[in-house]
Amino acid sequence: MPQAGEMAQPNAHPFQGRTIGITGARGALGSALARCLKAAGADVVGFTHGSPPSQSAGANRWVRWSCGAEGELDHELAQLDVLVLNHGINPQGEQSTDVVNTALEINALSSWRLMQRYEQICRSHPQDQPRELWVNTSEAEIQPAISPVYEMTKRLLGQLVSMRGAVLDEPGRQQLIIRKLVLGPFRSELNPIGLMNADFVAQQVVRQASWGLRLVIVTPNPITYVLMPLAELGRRLYSQGLNRPGR
Repeated sequence: MPQAGEMAQPNAHPFQGRTIGITGARGALGSALARCLKAAGADVVGFTHGSPPSQSAGANRWVRWSCGAEGELDHELAQLDVLVLNHGINPQGEQSTDVVNTALEINALSSWRLMQRYEQICRSHPQDQPRELWVNTSEAEIQPAISPVYEMTKRLLGQLVSMRGAVLDEPGRQQLIIRKLVLGPFRSELNPIGLMNADFVAQQVVRQASWGLRLVIVTPNPITYVLMPLAELGRRLYSQGLNRPGR
């Protein structure tokens, strides 16, 4: 934010000067988003399950965390203007109970807990400019991903994001803006044969978010651009119609 007596730069990027945290920041898309947002003038914090890299590797600084210990991140979350939930695993065709439990925990439940904690921080420490939460749910919400467990967990996360986004869009509850990222196949360790380049996807995500879009779609599949907005509209109307005031 400009200091007193300074003039705002008319062509400044919407995310310039904002502190943005990214989970899964060591993966292909996380690294690409970090580079893209840093180039836009953001201060990027990378959240990783492994040891922080010895070099910046995209982020300005790193925070180590683990699923199930989201409560330990409150101090770090309170420093963020934007939180990007991008972590996940793809078990491919594995469907054992252990694999299902692990995928549920990493792909859906950990993100849901982080969403709740970040929302609470936004209510407790409101800002003049609303904070933002970006959640990468994947095109697997509505399209086959050749991985039943991955599809199930991503669809659960997508439903949770839609429900919470509908509630937070109601008047008087604008401390947090939720953006859903619905992305097609891009090349990464999880998907080495993805059709898109991660840097291209990251650039498109940041561009659409800077336009103010709540539903960010990047995919070569034209069907997703038709089905996903319809699915999202239906979920939001359903959630808003049945929501009880004050909850």
